[in-house]
Amino acid sequence: MARPDKEKAVAELTEDFRNATATVLTEYRGLSVTSMKELRRALGDKTKYSVVKNTLTKIAAKNAGVDLSPELLVGPSAVAFIQGDAINAAKSLRDFAKENPFLVIKGGIYEGKAVTKEELMQLANLESREVLLAKLAGAMKGSLAKAARVFDALRIKLASEESGDSAVAEVSEPATIDAVSEVAAEAVTEDVVSEELTTSTEEKE
Repeated sequence: MARPDKEKAVAELTEDFRNATATVLTEYRGLSVTSMKELRRALGDKTKYSVVKNTLTKIAAKNAGVDLSPELLVGPSAVAFIQGDAINAAKSLRDFAKENPFLVIKGGIYEGKAVTKEELMQLANLESREVLLAKLAGAMKGSLAKAARVFDALRIKLASEESGDSAVAEVSEPATIDAVSEVAAEAVTEDVVSEELTTSTEEKE
């Protein structure tokens, strides 16, 4: 490769490292051209999967301030530069590797830190951002519905007290207390779960 071509390749790889939210280095020896196309399609348009030269990749990583272990640059290498959801990309790589043993996942960089193949597989086993957001939306919808029932019960109770209807007030009050208790218990549970998840993440880091 001529010097100008090398410089251009290094500059492009440097930008890829800088723009990626996560980077996964693989060995592709034995994969056919068709298989490579299938892998790129599985990774989606937010992940760039490129066959690279190890020497140029090492220089580019250094230029981008990325500390790559020399072990990741052994053998024929191809790099997945991920700009979208790293969890989805990790899942795609994991699933493809199961069907195509020639794809060897060596390790990479996630959120600026070096990660091993095992850590990448743990990442692949997590739920994606889209799934988590959908669950959060569902939980919020359920909480809002319960809150609405609480407010409605309180409104009925206040109205009954103002009208002097003690029978309605007596019926409404237990329902109101139960509804408030239910929402409060759920809120405490969600806070505890959130705290446990945060603690677990911090311990892994």
